[in-house]
Amino acid sequence: MITQYKNLINGQMIGTDDMLDVVNPANEEVIGQVPSCGEAELNEAVAAARAAFPAWSKKSIDDRRAVVQAISATIKENSDELFRLLTAEQGKPHAQAQGEIIGASMMAGAQSTLDLDDEINEDTDERLSRTRRVPVGVVGGIVPWNFPVMMAVQKIAPALLSGCTIVLKPSPFTPLTTLRLAELIKDVAPAGVVNILTGEDSLGPLITGHPDIDKITFTGSTATGKKIMEGASKDLKRITLELGGNDASIVLPDANVEKVAEQLFWSSFTNAGQICVAAKRIYIHEDIYDELSAAIAEYAKHVKVGDGAQQGTAVGPIQNKKQYDRVLELVQDAKDNGYKFLVGGDHDPDVPGYYMPITILDNPPEDARIVAEEQFGPVMPLMKFSTEDEVIQRANDSEYGLAGAVWTANPDKGVEIAEKLETGTVWVNEFLHLSPFAPFGGHKQSGFGAEYGKEGLLEFTYPQVITVKKNNVPA
Repeated sequence: MITQYKNLINGQMIGTDDMLDVVNPANEEVIGQVPSCGEAELNEAVAAARAAFPAWSKKSIDDRRAVVQAISATIKENSDELFRLLTAEQGKPHAQAQGEIIGASMMAGAQSTLDLDDEINEDTDERLSRTRRVPVGVVGGIVPWNFPVMMAVQKIAPALLSGCTIVLKPSPFTPLTTLRLAELIKDVAPAGVVNILTGEDSLGPLITGHPDIDKITFTGSTATGKKIMEGASKDLKRITLELGGNDASIVLPDANVEKVAEQLFWSSFTNAGQICVAAKRIYIHEDIYDELSAAIAEYAKHVKVGDGAQQGTAVGPIQNKKQYDRVLELVQDAKDNGYKFLVGGDHDPDVPGYYMPITILDNPPEDARIVAEEQFGPVMPLMKFSTEDEVIQRANDSEYGLAGAVWTANPDKGVEIAEKLETGTVWVNEFLHLSPFAPFGGHKQSGFGAEYGKEGLLEFTYPQVITVKKNNVPA
C-alpha cells in the first residue's frame, strides 16, 4: 500500500482529496502520495502564519533559539528513518543522504547560535541612536529537489530565529522527507509558526503573489528566480534568491595530479552532479592536461552508478524525468557536434530509472552547450588553458557567478586568482564546503541576497533606527 502524507498547517497534519504521486527515480515506481494544494489551502496556511506572527515575534531570541535547537535535535534523533526516505525519493546514495540529514541538523544547530544585537550608531551628549532588527513577517519558502531537507531547514531556521513565521513549499518531486519532518516537529513550534504544504509547480506563483506574505526565499533555477522577482515586485516583497551556477574550477600546473584527480571528480559528480555549486567547467593547464584528464577518466571507471539504496552505489540516478531528458539533450548535442568523450556518453533506455552514466568530455569548445549551460547532471567537460589571464577571462565569461575553485600547490597564488573570479564563493584546494557562519550567495544572475551566517539571518529582518535627543524632554 502506498503511504499518503499530510501537510502541516496551523499545528495540524491535514490532507486533501487531490493527491500527487511521488516517484522513486531509481526504478520509476510510485512510493508515496502527497496533498495537491491550491489557493484555499495556501490561504489557510498563510492565515495561520499571520495569526501566529505577533506572539512569536515578541518572544525573546533565546526562546526562539530553543525552538530551532529542538528542531535540530529532532532531525538528528530521527536521522536513520529520514535518510532512507530521502534516498527513496531523491535518489542519492545512502551515505550522501545521511550526510544531508545530519548536515541539516548541524546547520540548524549552528545557525541557532547567531544573535541579532542592537548596533549603536551614535552615543554623544546630544543624542543616542541605535539600530535594532525587527522580523519581516510571514515568509514564503520554496525549496528545490536536489537537497530538499537541507534547503528546507536553511529557510526554516533563520526565519524562526529572526522572529518570522513561515509557509514552506517542498518540490513536488521530493516532498516526502520534508512532510515526515513536519510531522515530527509539529509540536515543537507553536501552531502556525511553521507551515509546510505541497502542490504542483503552479502553487509557487500563488505563494509569490500572496498579499499576506512579506518575504520570499527561493532556491532553484535562474529562469524561475526571475519570475519570482517579477511577481514579488507587485507588493515589494523582500526576496532572497539562490539560483543557478556554471561553476568553474581552475587547475594550475603545479597541482599534484594524483591527489587532485579524485577530488575534482567528486567536486563534479557528488549527488550525480545535481548541486548548484558543483564544478561544471574544469580548466586544466596544458602542462598537466593529458595526465590529469586521463587520471580522472580512470578513476571514473571504478565508480558505481545505480540505486542509491544498494550497497556500493556512489552515484545515483538523476532525480526526475524532466532533468534527465535535459541532460540527455546536452549529451546528444555534444555527440552531434563531434566532441570527444573520455568516458560515458551512452545510456540504456530500456533500464528503469533515470540513469546517466558518468560522462566526461575532452576539451570541447567554449561555446559548446555542454560548457556554456549548467548541466546539473553527471557530466563533466574538461578544458585546456595556457595562461592565467586567459583562464580567468574564460571562467568569468558567464552570466552566472555562484562559486568556483582554484587548485594549486601555492595557496597564495590560489587566493590571488580567487580574488579575480566574479563569484560569491571561491574555494582554494577544496570543494562544496559551506559554513553556517559565512554568507552564501551569488553574483550576476546566480542570485540575490545571501543565506547562512549573520548576513543570511539579517535577510529576514528590517533595520529600525531609534534616535533619542538627550536633554530635550518637553516640560
